[in-house]
Amino acid sequence: MSRKYLIQGLIVSLMAVALATGCAGPSASSSEQIQRALAVDTRDSVDQYILGSTDVVRVSVWRNEDLSISVPVRPDGKISVPLVGDVQASGRTPEELASSIRTSLTEYIREPQVSVVVTSMGSHEFTDRVRVTGAVRQPISVPHQSGMTVLDIFLNAGGANEFAALNNAMLYRKLEGEVVAIPVKLDDILNKGRVETNYGMRPGDILTIPERSF
Repeated sequence: MSRKYLIQGLIVSLMAVALATGCAGPSASSSEQIQRALAVDTRDSVDQYILGSTDVVRVSVWRNEDLSISVPVRPDGKISVPLVGDVQASGRTPEELASSIRTSLTEYIREPQVSVVVTSMGSHEFTDRVRVTGAVRQPISVPHQSGMTVLDIFLNAGGANEFAALNNAMLYRKLEGEVVAIPVKLDDILNKGRVETNYGMRPGDILTIPERSF
């Protein structure tokens, strides 16, 4: 099974957990789990892009246009570079890939200058998205942006519908193989100016707003 379909399956599972938990009455994770999940830098995927299958990269070798190519990362995680041959790309940052190619080219070129630019981020199509489900006007799935908060993504979903239990909202975050449920007090944020739970969003996060019990 390809990496893309594995990622799709993981996201579907996370959303199913979030929806099921929202309907039954959300239950928060332990304080220790929540603190560890909130301690993760929400900027990681922006600052350190990790290459994966289906990404397309532009490899540029200064003053050697015949060695400069635009190529997709193959399912086996590698790309083919003139003179060098196959190079491992998946699991590396663009800078690490450029360094590896540069080292290999020193056998053929004196002091090669290599740069790698990602021109299509196919492998992060799902993992770099954030989602809102439950009692909102429009459930959405959008690309993560640096600085995005719980309130930002909630407003992007058009706000709550008339059945929302705003202070029972949950932020679901995957951490070390487990899904951590973090309470979010949306009513306090919106109506009381208490922004303590207006957490920064991390790629892959799911915000779920359950309906009130009648």
